[in-house]
Amino acid sequence: MASQLSQQYAFRAQKSMGLVGGTPTYMPIDGFAVPDVPARTYHYSPDGRLFAYALPTAVRIFLAEGAQLLQELSVPNIIELKFSPRGTYLSTWERPVKLEDGAQHKNLRVFSASTGEELISFTQKSQENWDLQYTMSESHAIRLVAQEIQVYRPAEWGKGIADKLRVEGASMVSLSSGLNPSVAVFVAEKKGAPAVVKIYGLSTLSGAPTCSKTFFKADRAQIKWNDLGTQALVLTQTEVDNSNMSYYGETGMYLLSAAGNFDCRVTLDKEGPIHDVSWSPNSKEFGVVYGYMPAKTTLFDQRVRTLHDFGSSPHNFISFNPQGRLVALAGFGNLAGKIDIFDRRTLTKICTIDAPNTSYCEWSPCGRFLLTATLSPRLRVDNGIKVWHCTGGLMHVQLVEELYQASWRPTPLDQAPPFGSTIPAAPQPSISVLTAALTAKPATPKAAGAYRPPGARGLATPAIFKREDEGGAPRMPTGSGSATPPRGYNRSPNPPGSVGHANGATPSNGNGHYQNGNGGRRHVPGAAPKTPSTAPAAGAEGGEKKPKKKGKKKEKGTGETGSGAATPTGEASVRPSIDVTVVGTQTPQGSVPPTPGAESLDPIAKKVRNLNKKLKAIDELKEKANRGERLEATQLKKMEGEAEIRKELSSLGITA
Repeated sequence: MASQLSQQYAFRAQKSMGLVGGTPTYMPIDGFAVPDVPARTYHYSPDGRLFAYALPTAVRIFLAEGAQLLQELSVPNIIELKFSPRGTYLSTWERPVKLEDGAQHKNLRVFSASTGEELISFTQKSQENWDLQYTMSESHAIRLVAQEIQVYRPAEWGKGIADKLRVEGASMVSLSSGLNPSVAVFVAEKKGAPAVVKIYGLSTLSGAPTCSKTFFKADRAQIKWNDLGTQALVLTQTEVDNSNMSYYGETGMYLLSAAGNFDCRVTLDKEGPIHDVSWSPNSKEFGVVYGYMPAKTTLFDQRVRTLHDFGSSPHNFISFNPQGRLVALAGFGNLAGKIDIFDRRTLTKICTIDAPNTSYCEWSPCGRFLLTATLSPRLRVDNGIKVWHCTGGLMHVQLVEELYQASWRPTPLDQAPPFGSTIPAAPQPSISVLTAALTAKPATPKAAGAYRPPGARGLATPAIFKREDEGGAPRMPTGSGSATPPRGYNRSPNPPGSVGHANGATPSNGNGHYQNGNGGRRHVPGAAPKTPSTAPAAGAEGGEKKPKKKGKKKEKGTGETGSGAATPTGEASVRPSIDVTVVGTQTPQGSVPPTPGAESLDPIAKKVRNLNKKLKAIDELKEKANRGERLEATQLKKMEGEAEIRKELSSLGITA
């Protein structure tokens, strides 16, 4: 086994930057000088050997072990930088500008990490997918330019393009890892034509694709290869959800084999968006978090067969540790920040970590620790880094004001400590954990459960208000295009579970309305209880009379009284009291009142009625023709059928 690299993480903030050692001390790396001005970005090489950061005027390259400065590149205004897989090349990107001589600005540059020499440069306007994609051996590099895939040999940058392939409509390209790399190209749906993903072998780029899959509802896509480069998951998304169930469009997922011997749609058994998907490091299984909250998480094998269902929980993140032994399921963003750690072998939960306000989460290369960070500008308060052990213990805390970036130092699997056959025990936490506990503000105790109004306290929570993972009913599609699920509400003001609500309501009239348990009177919260009383008749003695407001128009009528209507004596009617009696004739419980106009017709009478309707429509078309209006072919054909309709009426004994 190769020599092990030390554990390390880096962070970048508005006023600071640093390299910090790992367990057990978590001390800053000796020899690393914090820059005088804020850095714009940083990046580790994938093999963990190099570390570089960009300043407004230069880019500096260090050895990650010991923080020794190797090169300083005098290139200003760098926004992005990235190493090749083996750390041989460093790519930088700056915002394109218009040059005075009218030439194109070569804003994407490739440098030698060891010598600092600029090897090649390109024009790259978009910051999205700006970098070249390298094979693991760095033998080839590809980039997509105006629907053309260009292939370069990094050892011979000066010779230019080594191979190319034009794919009409190509909007995204992805290069697989592995010994036999493949290139996946995505063409978005356009003008009724379906979207398509084509996979080509890098060595046979000009030949026919080894795999091709077409599908609809795909305006953009993400392509995630497994580590072996044998299969790819294609996560599709539309700009607009035609069913109005989501603000962010519809999502779908497909599994494609690079060899072309297998492809299928990944069918999910819960309605809703796909939140996250991740391949296991063994390249034989993947996990998907999907569905409306609480989301469902399922493990699938490489033939999309279900291996395990984790159930429904408020999760939107899934990640395997580098050894594939542990699985982290978490809910970040607008969720509570709970992280559930599962053992992949036994599929049992090991612990739950409470990490609220987490913006970034990553496994350590050894697979024993999780780094969580609260970053700005996602949140501008409580910014900092926390390191957790896989058994749930907090190992290290570092609070940093206006923290922008944090990450572990990458380490190849053969240079990381072995994980072992059993879950390792947690080491002693650093002194920072105790210090943070002593200086932390006392947390305000929160009331257990959701807020309940006074009238509903002490009663059982109706199932309609429970989440699915708390025993509530599963979310069912409405089928109406509305994003709001159907609710069994009634119009009773009484709290759920009380007498007179939906459970205790009784029919009040033939219209299907329900009384609220108060004898048909509406209950007004805060009003004193009143006994039923008979409203005084209009014009009777003792009835309160209120004069009509000036300017109010007299209502037309023949002596009928109502709210605000004049009585036969010319005086205003009585205003209704707060107790409103439900108007309607009560019917015995269990009986169904007759529906007006629903009497059944004789079949012959129905046919005669339909034929007369057709004749009436024909007469209207004749009048249009007499007025000189232009009729369509279907209307003329309808007029030609008049004789047939009259003949059919005569056969029924009706003279039209």
